[in-house]
Amino acid sequence: MRLPNTAHTTRPWRIHEFTRDFRLEDVWALPTPGGPDDFHLLVEGVTSGNPSSQSSSRAARALWAIRLKLGERFGWDDADAGLGSRVPTLRDRLPEDLRDASSGPQFDTLPFRSLYLLEDEWAAEIANKTVHGVMHMGWVRDGTGGYRGQMAVLVKPNGFFGTAYMAAIKPFRHLFVYPPMIRQIGRQWQARVKSPRGP
Repeated sequence: MRLPNTAHTTRPWRIHEFTRDFRLEDVWALPTPGGPDDFHLLVEGVTSGNPSSQSSSRAARALWAIRLKLGERFGWDDADAGLGSRVPTLRDRLPEDLRDASSGPQFDTLPFRSLYLLEDEWAAEIANKTVHGVMHMGWVRDGTGGYRGQMAVLVKPNGFFGTAYMAAIKPFRHLFVYPPMIRQIGRQWQARVKSPRGP
């Protein structure tokens, strides 16, 4: 479920300290009910996923495939367009205590890079020729005594092209990308919480 921006901006997340020049694009509630210590399961699930192949939505898989092909054709995702090349990593902006903390698990397939991981907050970044983006996950009380995940997407478009690109893909993101992706996160969550966690 999509949430108002205030669901993110009114919380005391550490991400606010160094992303003031980024625009908050979306905030979503995640179907991941759990207890106070389950946030790590959400982070592990997100970093191990691959929406281009695991989504149950054919439209979402097709859009991911088209985006990858366009990126390859026009060089949107080339190394010189990414982190440390076109833009410096946000790790350079982190307060000392966050730099000293764990950055969190790295992604198996997606070109995101983890920034920091806390007990109830995690962020990862991506950069290409269109945007410098941040995916932020938080672990919030759900109003019934439990907890759930919350995802926010922050972006810094790369000039006019990046701004036009974000505007062009907005309806596709809201209709065909995020809803099936969030349903997939929910299915993966159910599988994780039902599986044995070991000793």
